[in-house]
Amino acid sequence: MSSSDIFIGETIGTALLTLLGGGVCAAVTLKSSKARNAGWLVIAFGWGFAVMIAAYVSAPLSGAHLNPAVTVGIAVKTGAWGDVPVYFAGQLLGAMLGAVLMWATYYGQFRAHLADPEHIRDATLGPEDPHPHDTAGPVLGIFSTGPEIRNTVQNLVTEIIGTFVLVLAILTQGLQDDGKGLGVIGVLITSFVVVGIGLSLGGPTGYAINPVRDLGPRIVHSLLPLPHKGGSDWGYSWIPVVGPLAGAALAGGLYNIAFA
Repeated sequence: MSSSDIFIGETIGTALLTLLGGGVCAAVTLKSSKARNAGWLVIAFGWGFAVMIAAYVSAPLSGAHLNPAVTVGIAVKTGAWGDVPVYFAGQLLGAMLGAVLMWATYYGQFRAHLADPEHIRDATLGPEDPHPHDTAGPVLGIFSTGPEIRNTVQNLVTEIIGTFVLVLAILTQGLQDDGKGLGVIGVLITSFVVVGIGLSLGGPTGYAINPVRDLGPRIVHSLLPLPHKGGSDWGYSWIPVVGPLAGAALAGGLYNIAFA
């Protein structure tokens, strides 16, 4: 795979991932959406299908990593780090593009939701708040993850564990023999692994398990002209980046110890 193939494949694939994954969150959350209040089960399966579609599309070009944690896990396993920056660049760009496309798709629903007096009240911060941009706005959960209980250690450990499960599952099944990406059956199995993680481990933090899936849309949320959108919760933003990368490195290390 050439660097251009990797960059293009990861950009397209991660854009599809965040468009469809963010799209199911928007569908369940936003006022005037036909799927509003459909629930966590719909979100978990929506993200699983998003992974499946994005991976099948991008696999011929880049091996369908779609996630810096997966890229790190594979690099730890194989020792091949040369293309890691190219993967990271395509993944972050794609995540941001997908978030913009999701916003465009639900533009009217965002306007209706954020014009609701209840959400205006929730998004309005008092002058005594010293860090208004560190708080989570009423629609941030559509773009990025956030904890139900704010506990730095628990939140970080949760993301480490969830990503460890994901990356270990990818490394132990479904990889092509050359170790560069998922095979046809591996894509399907990994999609169900993502669903399982969401159902079993997603409750505490919303299971980012992917640094760019969280960071890219969070950047977009901070830049989009959404009235009464509230803050982008930058104080929490490092956890869904550091946690998945640490979990991936641990999974790659365990693979080399136990399976190699």
